[in-house]
Amino acid sequence: MTVVPQSRLDLLTEMEERYEKKDIQYFVKLLDHEDYVIRCRATCILVDMGGEDKVPYIAKVLKDDTNELVRHEAAFSLGQMCYSNGIVPLEDATKNDPSVFVRHEAAIALGVMGSKKVRATLENALNDPDKPVRDSAVVALSNLEFMEKLSKNEKFAKLTGG
Repeated sequence: MTVVPQSRLDLLTEMEERYEKKDIQYFVKLLDHEDYVIRCRATCILVDMGGEDKVPYIAKVLKDDTNELVRHEAAFSLGQMCYSNGIVPLEDATKNDPSVFVRHEAAIALGVMGSKKVRATLENALNDPDKPVRDSAVVALSNLEFMEKLSKNEKFAKLTGG
């Protein structure tokens, strides 16, 4: 059984209080916290607070965070947000992130977003050296095709994208 440090629990309690106050800048500052668990939670919370103005913060996490789990969460989050200014950071991660875990999630997120602009990036990902990324590109391209040609329900299409 893993023991969670008291300092993390204390901070999570404080985060909950700040969340209830919608203190966006508090969570932006936590994106640079030394604890990857806190950075991951701060990423999720900012996304939950909504708004296209959060995309640059999440994109910076995707590009610069040292922990692949945190970057993975940022890729997932950008896909869920579905703002067009999240496309370039996701394409960059799909092409260049050193982690297969992150490249896979970035490809899936591009498929969820459903933009025709990402087709070339996803087609290139079919040649990624790692099978999970290639498989994710297949899923994402399939969803793009479905969204372009058959889907009548955008929410359903996004749910099937990965």
